[in-house]
Amino acid sequence: MIELRNEQISIVVAEKGAELQSIKDAEENEYLWQGDPKYWPRRSPILFPLVCSVENDTYRVDGKEYHLPRHGFARDKEFTVIRKGEDRVTLAMHESEETLKVYPFCFNLAVTYRLDGNTIHVIWHVENTDNREIHFQIGGHPAFNVPGMKDGDQLEGCITLDNKEPLIALKSYVDGSHDMEDVPVEAEYGVLEFNNHFFRNDSVKIHNSQVRQAVLLDEEDQPAVTVSFRTPVIAFWSPFDKHAPFVCIEPWYGIGDPRGYDGEFRDKPLMNHLMPGASFMSEYTIAIK
Repeated sequence: MIELRNEQISIVVAEKGAELQSIKDAEENEYLWQGDPKYWPRRSPILFPLVCSVENDTYRVDGKEYHLPRHGFARDKEFTVIRKGEDRVTLAMHESEETLKVYPFCFNLAVTYRLDGNTIHVIWHVENTDNREIHFQIGGHPAFNVPGMKDGDQLEGCITLDNKEPLIALKSYVDGSHDMEDVPVEAEYGVLEFNNHFFRNDSVKIHNSQVRQAVLLDEEDQPAVTVSFRTPVIAFWSPFDKHAPFVCIEPWYGIGDPRGYDGEFRDKPLMNHLMPGASFMSEYTIAIK
């Protein structure tokens, strides 16, 4: 485990999956979900090279079939710390004999966490080290404790968005799949009041870059956690019918296969492409009150 700390915030990062394990303020209040397996055992996995799932866990590259589970493999791989300072740490992984069996591309994936006051910068860097174009998706899946909610309470909370206009999301289904069809988001003037019913069709996926910031409010309707991003998709999720005391705010560069998709991996909606030697870099931020 790697710990970073300043006067306002501290975080813990695991080398497995380069996954955030803890976000605390100066008073040691915990903001990140702590992975109770009764509800969901993860905390903030990195999604790569898939976001969501491919049809029947199967996809095609140049006509050849490969198999990957939901959200890819990076979240379960050991990363190596390649740089650490007082306010930042960078962890990285690259292809292996094991990954090439399920994802036939060479790459470097680096994740940097940097502290700046009460804010965490989460920086993704993907480099194509192959001799051909590679295709990938990447996303975050941080889960935050719902302020004031205790184990056994009914799920209830509020998130405000920076877009007050009517919003649309992809039509989703209980099994986590979706269609490329728009449905209205149950939010008025950028206020998303979530409860168990809100997640009846799995995650709510707002696409087309409609939103750039999501703020989880506390019991006094004050900001508890602010997530800012530039991704084309932001998803919200809590496990349906479990009344889990957390909500995920997930910035995604990618989306799962639409129902019935049987095309090439490179042609999936919201796919990212890199020519040999090229790289991709982006970040999102998490600020606590």
